[in-house]
Amino acid sequence: MSTTTSQSNTPTDDSTSTITSAITSAPAGPTTIERPSRFRALTAPKKRVIRDWDPEDTQAWEAGNQAIAKRNLVWSVATEHVGFSIWSIWSVMVLFMPQAVYGFTPADKFVLVAVPTLVGAVLRVPYTMATAFFGGRNWAIVSGVALLVPTILTWWLMVNPGHSFTTFLLVAGLAGLGGGNFASSMTNINAFYPQRMKGWALGLNAGGGNIGVPVIQLVGLLVIATLGNRRPEVVCAVYLVLLAVASLGAAIFMDNLDHQTANPRAMLEVLRHRDSWFISLLYIGTFGSFIGFGFAFGQVLNQTFLAGLTGGAAPTAAQSAAASLHAAQIAFIGPLLGSVSRVWGGKLADRRGGAAVTLWTFVGLALAGVIVTIAARADDTTVGAATALQLTGLIGGFVLLFVLSGIGNGSVYKMIPALFEAKSASLVGPAVERTAWSRSMSGALIGIAGAIGALGGVLINLGLRASYQGASHSATAAFVVFTVFYVAAAVLTKVRYRR
Repeated sequence: MSTTTSQSNTPTDDSTSTITSAITSAPAGPTTIERPSRFRALTAPKKRVIRDWDPEDTQAWEAGNQAIAKRNLVWSVATEHVGFSIWSIWSVMVLFMPQAVYGFTPADKFVLVAVPTLVGAVLRVPYTMATAFFGGRNWAIVSGVALLVPTILTWWLMVNPGHSFTTFLLVAGLAGLGGGNFASSMTNINAFYPQRMKGWALGLNAGGGNIGVPVIQLVGLLVIATLGNRRPEVVCAVYLVLLAVASLGAAIFMDNLDHQTANPRAMLEVLRHRDSWFISLLYIGTFGSFIGFGFAFGQVLNQTFLAGLTGGAAPTAAQSAAASLHAAQIAFIGPLLGSVSRVWGGKLADRRGGAAVTLWTFVGLALAGVIVTIAARADDTTVGAATALQLTGLIGGFVLLFVLSGIGNGSVYKMIPALFEAKSASLVGPAVERTAWSRSMSGALIGIAGAIGALGGVLINLGLRASYQGASHSATAAFVVFTVFYVAAAVLTKVRYRR
């Protein structure tokens, strides 16, 4: 079986510069391009390494390479899935934290879930290069085992209330390690699959990882429903087991690719293209919405139900438990549908084009934002608990936001390799070098767009916090801002990519 190394792909901007200055991985096939000596590539260790991996070799692909790629994809999804769950663990923990016991306000809890989002976003850039330095299999093991630390600390902290808010923020920040796993997993799987299947493979890999958010919320629901909202350690115990299983599976079934390389300079080079920033901005609107609302939805519902139960008075323990249960019964639905729709978004983008799907996604997100805003505003002007119609509008609008953001996640990532492939046609040099340049730029932008996009989740939680601290003590003002952003993103997509 023939196999060939190539580093991840993802799209960038206009370019008339020389390609040799940006080549960061060897092209597929038996021939290799010698890299300029001034660039120092990071290469994977030579244990459990597949050599000469070439996903574009259709004969080798049908003869067995496809099975190898699928095996690595399965365990990549498993490790990324658990990583996403740990990344979002504090979106579940806040439902186990009545203010009377822990002393934290709703505004404090939005900050608590924003911190791991921020840490995960920052880590996505170095994690993008980690697979080249350590190998895809090796890094999946290391990054999975590392998540045992925040999980154990979360267990300890939650069963010992009374510690400072700063201590909680530090432990929540460690959970951000799970957010970095997405970038390394996507970069690794990108190298395993041919161009014609990248939309499907990356969509499945990302969607399977994203499902980690609703799954841990479902685990939280089961615990609250059966044991009440004072047993958070059960959730942590479940994930200690799952982390061990995922890490062991990666060690047994995954492979490193020979010559999988990364060049930090490519990360800087790709930032010189305007389209890198535009794509990242679009990803803020899609992935930022998914992860931001995924972390915040339960808390928004919790506050809505608490307001209805207490009428603005301090909640009793029974009221806090009831609100947490009601929120947990609904909160997982949105992230679950958004995770599934990401896979469909990637396949749809393969057929219809990433830009077309992205444009209509933002149009839909803007409409969903209007629905949520109207429902929230109606609730603001209603005395007492929200009506059934208002709750239906709020929850239905959120579900639309999740589904559409999932579709957009898949379509925006499809735009990346397509964009750089088009740009490479204008460069001077042999076709093999232009292909290597396109793959190099695409791989770099995958990590950067993933990091910047995740920052959107931070902005959503901070925006909701500020909105709840405003005069209305509701999320309405934040929803208006989010809707305006979706309109702006739709205009950008239309003007820049759908002229």
